[in-house]
Amino acid sequence: MRMTRQISGERIVKDINRKTRKQYLAEEKIRIVLDGLRGEESIAELCRQEGMA
Repeated sequence: MRMTRQISGERIVKDINRKTRKQYLAEEKIRIVLDGLRGEESIAELCRQEGMA
């Protein structure tokens, strides 16, 4: 008898999220941190603008 593995919907979604996750360059990370240190906007607002949690 042939056995097949079923992949749960939750696992499929996690795999998609992992593959579509934005990867930031070092320069982008530095820019974001410096923007946060300036204090002109809240950290929450910066995160919303950059699309990060």
